[in-house]
Amino acid sequence: MRVFVTGATGHIGSAVIPELLSAGHEVVGLARTEASATALKALGAQARLGDLDDLDGLREAASAADGVIHLAFKHDAMMAGDFAAAVEADLAAIRTFGEALAGTGKPFVGTAGTGVLAALPGRTGTEDIVLEGGPGLQARIVAENNAIQLAEQGIRASVVRLPPVVHSALDRYGFVPMLIATARAAGVSGYLGEGANRWPSVHTLDAARVYRLALEQAPAGSRLHAVGDEGIPFLLIAESIGRHLEVPTATVAADRMEAHFGFLAGIVPLDNPASSLRTQELLGWRPAHPGLIADLDLGHYFTASA
Repeated sequence: MRVFVTGATGHIGSAVIPELLSAGHEVVGLARTEASATALKALGAQARLGDLDDLDGLREAASAADGVIHLAFKHDAMMAGDFAAAVEADLAAIRTFGEALAGTGKPFVGTAGTGVLAALPGRTGTEDIVLEGGPGLQARIVAENNAIQLAEQGIRASVVRLPPVVHSALDRYGFVPMLIATARAAGVSGYLGEGANRWPSVHTLDAARVYRLALEQAPAGSRLHAVGDEGIPFLLIAESIGRHLEVPTATVAADRMEAHFGFLAGIVPLDNPASSLRTQELLGWRPAHPGLIADLDLGHYFTASA
């Protein structure tokens, strides 16, 4: 299968590309720079220069492919405070892929997050939960729903919900490196309250396999969870970071959250347990790589290069 992949040189994409190639697929990755194109070619993939704003290029690439995996998101715009622009670019790309693939029965695999399910306190998030979009982070639900609705246009559309933490030696800019940098700078590894709120996670290589299986076999309209650890108490994550950095672990007062965690202040309190049982049954997938705490104990997050 000839597969067009956006976000091809990002954290997840750098694992999805080898996963697809090892399964015998031909891959064309979207590259924003010549350096990214060179990296893709080194992996054995083809490169197409462009970005999410090049809608004509996205349409052409999707039309020439047998399937699309959409991983890209304007994280730089989000980090700069323009989350609305990042979401709108995502929606525009999804609409464009819909135009290119309509009526073909070809697969489209989009990306969402389990984090939106934290809006259901005390409930473990499952694949069958469907939410309506709203302001702030909930705006990503609109993109998820739009991707699923492509199934109504004769596209075998599915969405992979990723947990807040996708971890491995490939992770350089995710929440774990941010938490480690915060703890290192502050001299303390912090958590909120008793640290009982739960974060799900998945190893990058396990997540990559979910994307490949979704491309190959997910029924139209499937919401899938790439979740290994269903819900790790945040205290355990903070303690592991503190132990490796040799700094104390301590609770952070609610009125000190922003001063301590900065950008992460609104994310650290999430209680987001999530299950992947339906995905495991549907795709025959099982997590095969270390969980988050075991991965932290491997030490790669704490080396000088990290």
